[in-house]
Amino acid sequence: MLVPDPKVVRKLLTRYASLRIAQAERERQETTRELDDVTYTLCVMMSAADIHEAVEKADALLLAAARPAETAAADADDEEGLRLAV
Repeated sequence: MLVPDPKVVRKLLTRYASLRIAQAERERQETTRELDDVTYTLCVMMSAADIHEAVEKADALLLAAARPAETAAADADDEEGLRLAV
């Protein structure tokens, strides 16, 4: 299974949230059309049946993508305290 690029997913989620806010403030046909496009793209990218599932899967993907970086940083901190005796 192909895994979407977390950077692309983050951008789409940000755009989705911005469009939802814009739509709530003032409903416009252009915003509705763009929101529909972003919603469709997120659903396809995350292999989801609806936007709620897509957002849930996207959040899980971003969380999983952040964990290796946190683990690597923690490992680097741990290794700094250890010195080899030569």
